Amino acid sequence: MDLTSLLIFLAIGAVAGWLAGTLMKGGGFGLLGNIIVGVVGAFIGGWVFGLLGLSVNGLVGSLITAVAGAAILLFIVGLIKK
Repeated sequence: MDLTSLLIFLAIGAVAGWLAGTLMKGGGFGLLGNIIVGVVGAFIGGWVFGLLGLSVNGLVGSLITAVAGAAILLFIVGLIKK
């Protein structure tokens, strides 16, 4: 993975974490928190989309997958915190 790919990966993670935080609780988690939530969400989203037989391509598809996974992650964390 070269530097450009890493920066794109982190940017998608940050945006996905921010969007999921906005959708699920009304705000973001700061830059580092958004990146962590987005990256973990990307793995969860890829796994869930694979189970459902869905396939997405490109930058927008990666962002959709990461946001969906991050929203699932935040939902589960919200259930555990209650």
